[in-house]
Amino acid sequence: MPLSSPPDARPLRFFVFGLGYTGLAFARSMRDAGATIAGTVRSVEKASALRSEGIEALIFDGVTPSREIAAAVHDASHLLVTISQGDAGDRVLAAYGEAIAAAPGLSWAGYLSTVGVYGDHGGAWIDEETPPDPRITRAAGRIAAESEWSNLGARRALPVGIFRLAGIYGPGRNPLVKLAEGKAHRIVKAGQVFNRIHVADIAATLTAAIAQPAARIYNVCDNEPAAPQDVVAYAAHLMGVPPPPEVPYAEAALSPMARSFYEGNRRISNRRIRNELGVELRFPTYRDGLAALWREGTWPG
Repeated sequence: MPLSSPPDARPLRFFVFGLGYTGLAFARSMRDAGATIAGTVRSVEKASALRSEGIEALIFDGVTPSREIAAAVHDASHLLVTISQGDAGDRVLAAYGEAIAAAPGLSWAGYLSTVGVYGDHGGAWIDEETPPDPRITRAAGRIAAESEWSNLGARRALPVGIFRLAGIYGPGRNPLVKLAEGKAHRIVKAGQVFNRIHVADIAATLTAAIAQPAARIYNVCDNEPAAPQDVVAYAAHLMGVPPPPEVPYAEAALSPMARSFYEGNRRISNRRIRNELGVELRFPTYRDGLAALWREGTWPG
């Protein structure tokens, strides 16, 4: 569903806290649709580069508030948050919670979370009605941040969407790149499956949610959870190279963060974004996404 403003409405002005991989893909899609875009980055160099392409990039170190950002939030019609929480809670709300609550023209906010909040379900299918599992260390902070944003929305009657994202891939971030760099691994844990989501489909889902604003939780993932070793093997097939050898999970040299991704085994349903938002994924499976990246030559980024 395309975004548009009635003739007498305020223009669409998006503010994105965190113009990283996903936030920037969304920002560019909104800019190309005619919206005014502002958002935060961490470096002067990136801010300069984004300003040259029509995005008002402002510096936010994750802690220190600035009048410039508060003013941009005040003028925003829509807000997207991609910055993860810190040890003391949500970084954005800590620095700009009052400014966001007081923004007069704000009509929607979205918070990007993770399907990791669900924990382990032994490969079973789950959906948005499945309770999150706060026992997972990485998930506890995300669950708290989701609640903070939902509570802010309830206090000021602002529809806040919570978007729980599966493993993100797209140009410059995918198994094709890892194979080309010699960094791909095929780690096998019996029965383990993951969902994924192409960054372009995240942007499309957010656009659909903005057109139908609601205080709602959405799983943003593809149609086909799959074993990680199968995804790497398919990428190798596309490139015409031998796949890396399989390595048992128990023998894999993984960082604590990488190992934590294998703690949760679940199949995520995306029925809500399809049925309620009318989202038709451009890349419903990892095969669709990787094949397009390879065919179009966009995989290196």
